[in-house]
Amino acid sequence: MNAEPPPLVAPFRGERYAAKELSALIAPPYDVISSEDRTRYAARDSHNIVHLILPEAPSGGGGGGGGGGGADRYGHAARLLAAWREAGVMRPDPAESVYIVAQDYAVPSGERRTRIGMLAAVRAEPFETGRVRPHEQTHAAPKADRLALLRATATNLESIFLLAPDPDRMLSQALVKRASAVPTARAELDGVAIRLWVVSGDPAVELARLAGRAQLYIADGHHRYETAVAYARDHPSADRVLSFIVSAGDPGLTILPTHRIIFGAAREATKLVAAWREWFEVGRVAPCMDRVERLAELGRERTACIVAFPDGYDVTLVLKNAAALDNVPDLGTTSAVRALDVARIESLVVQRILGAGTATPSLAYTPDPHAAFDAVRNGRAAAAVLLNPTKVRDVFAVADAGDVMPPKSTYFVPKVPSGLVVRSVE
Repeated sequence: MNAEPPPLVAPFRGERYAAKELSALIAPPYDVISSEDRTRYAARDSHNIVHLILPEAPSGGGGGGGGGGGADRYGHAARLLAAWREAGVMRPDPAESVYIVAQDYAVPSGERRTRIGMLAAVRAEPFETGRVRPHEQTHAAPKADRLALLRATATNLESIFLLAPDPDRMLSQALVKRASAVPTARAELDGVAIRLWVVSGDPAVELARLAGRAQLYIADGHHRYETAVAYARDHPSADRVLSFIVSAGDPGLTILPTHRIIFGAAREATKLVAAWREWFEVGRVAPCMDRVERLAELGRERTACIVAFPDGYDVTLVLKNAAALDNVPDLGTTSAVRALDVARIESLVVQRILGAGTATPSLAYTPDPHAAFDAVRNGRAAAAVLLNPTKVRDVFAVADAGDVMPPKSTYFVPKVPSGLVVRSVE
């Protein structure tokens, strides 16, 4: 008989900044921080977490991965962390806990939402166990960089972001209940208000049980999760990773679409539209109409997008029910991927626009529909393709099929801040 696997989610003894106001000390995840951003966060406080997650060699070497003085950078992060601990800048909590985090934020439409999740220690185990499921392809260089930092510091300096299916909303309700008390700490980061609560004892064990009742899905942090698994192979006792877990039923959970902006020479819209009629019902968007609302309406039951061309020529494309998608070779292998709006639109719409130009085109991505339209309206871009957001259930279906989403399919907001809690793996 197989032994019962260890609990997927567990409380842990975290370390936190001694300060109660954390705005000057936290930062977004390392992989969304530009070099200008790094300079900005670093200047806020000499103890800002960015000094650890994107360390620079003491001589002031580059902030990116690899390059000269790489080992120095990681060693420097370890020495800084040790000094902060020594000085009491960061202190361990007295008991094993889970940490509830509420983020109050606005989506591009201006609507305000609150996302509530919890930081806990999740098993770092190979994907073959099926208990933690990915949806994204990873690359070797970021994993090597994060592994070097983990080896040097022996600390999870950032969390990964996981989704719990939570069909009965028990986790979601328990988190909301706990988040009604006075918070332990507060922060503001790039327009997002953050509140933190520390929960220990039996309530922490119960929250961990609720979060780990079924498999968990990686929303963000695939590289860091795989790094933790690699580290656990060499250090069997370090078999957990700092994770932020949100219920799939949380009303504040948001995935924004990633709209495509195509640069380069102008395209012949009429030729493209004629070709698209093979797969799509083609319509025009009235100038007075709200394009985002119209897109949501069109995409309720079927795959839809809006393509904006210069001179206010905007067309709606709604996939025909009888569209012969089996003949589209680059759509993906599993039915879960072939059913994705983003996979269909990338293949049938975006790639066809890219292929219609003579010069090598370039592509940019934005979650903001107004930025996409403006790029076309002011003549900087040849076209923009607006998509509806990917649904959480689609992410789960792709992960359950053992497949990966196409690039730039999901944009979870807000990003999980780094620096609220860190976790020693020793």
